[in-house]
Amino acid sequence: MADKELKVTLIKSASGRLKKHQACVRGLGLRRTNHSVLVKDTPENRGMINKVSYMLSVEEA
Repeated sequence: MADKELKVTLIKSASGRLKKHQACVRGLGLRRTNHSVLVKDTPENRGMINKVSYMLSVEEA
């Protein structure tokens, strides 16, 4: 499972959100709206993705 990657895209702005949610977005490496990154499929990353799922688009890569 750890060798899989997920393509995560920020589809809604993080500004004006809860500080913890902003921290999750930054922790995933996302910087701006429509920015995409590849992250490893780990429980830690899944937790951050689940917390801010309303702002993200997630695909398996």
